[in-house]
Amino acid sequence: MDVDDPIVNILPIHLSNNLSSNVQIHQFPLLSRPLQVPPSAAVSGKRIRARLKPNSRRLEVHVPADTRPEVWNVDKSKELGASRVEDDREKNQDVNKGKLREGEEPRLSDIRLRSEEVPHTGAYMLGIVRDGQLHLHPISETHQLRPTLTYLDISSKKSRKRGAGSDSDSDDGPPPDPDEPAPIVLPKEKKPVGEAREVQVAARKSDDKGGLNLQGGLSTVRREMLMAIRAEEDEAWDDLEYHDGESGESGEVYDSVFSQTADELESKTDVSTFLKTIRGL
Repeated sequence: MDVDDPIVNILPIHLSNNLSSNVQIHQFPLLSRPLQVPPSAAVSGKRIRARLKPNSRRLEVHVPADTRPEVWNVDKSKELGASRVEDDREKNQDVNKGKLREGEEPRLSDIRLRSEEVPHTGAYMLGIVRDGQLHLHPISETHQLRPTLTYLDISSKKSRKRGAGSDSDSDDGPPPDPDEPAPIVLPKEKKPVGEAREVQVAARKSDDKGGLNLQGGLSTVRREMLMAIRAEEDEAWDDLEYHDGESGESGEVYDSVFSQTADELESKTDVSTFLKTIRGL
């Protein structure tokens, strides 16, 4: 910035905290289109759903899949849908319990976007210029949401089991020639076995909170990670009602971001003290 640059405009600043800790930044790094229901799903009345684990600060957004025949494989959706149901059951996250009719096969009908919290390195603010005034509102959390594909692990295990139990000899090469003598196979020399050592690892519930007491070769960091994963899986989901940016409900929330008062804030910190709090200066 040149010291001789003229001042183009002066904007009065209004600070609001009407929504307290409910303003967040949600980023979708892998999303190539707006977060909205595909036309093929909208025709059948499907909507975006969301759910939250408040203690774990984990958010999921479920976007209906684009089921057009040219981009969707029905048979594959049944296979992956069964894997997802099993994966949800293992993690105590079954959302289809009681929703499937008798004899109905589960299907992979939506794409789940799962959040990872991004730690803040300072004070994050939402800024909106309206009627020649800059309105600021603090942002409490920032999350990045990416598709969760943990059900693919279940599907991969099933494929490996089917492969191990098949009678196919395709990997054994061609059958031996009956006119050739059988090859001589020499026994392999056995290597001396080292001294056996006893290792004890125990996992048991401790106290009345249902936590796990892990003993053995686990480090403290790894033990805390396993405890955090267990606590998150045991926490129940809270269903949320999702509204896109064009809905009337979103418009009402948007209007509540702006300050409705003209009270002037009195600063109790001088400029030198403020500058000392800025890192790098």
